[in-house]
Amino acid sequence: MDAFLNIHHYNMNMDPKKPIVIKDLCIACGLCNAMVPSVFDWDDDGKMKAIVNAVPQGQEADVDEAKVNCPTAAIEVK
Repeated sequence: MDAFLNIHHYNMNMDPKKPIVIKDLCIACGLCNAMVPSVFDWDDDGKMKAIVNAVPQGQEADVDEAKVNCPTAAIEVK
């Protein structure tokens, strides 16, 4: 039973995270696009947008770094 609980807990923590750009905070500096162009790109309004519904496997650290370095804290990962 303990092994089942450990595997279940592990899988719960592996759910893909959704990147979100908060448009009201974005100043269109382009930093997130420069850091992770496969996740963030320019939107028609001249600001950034997330172009994926989930952070691609292997790019979690890059997206986290973009989030931390965003000058206006406009990036969320849920």
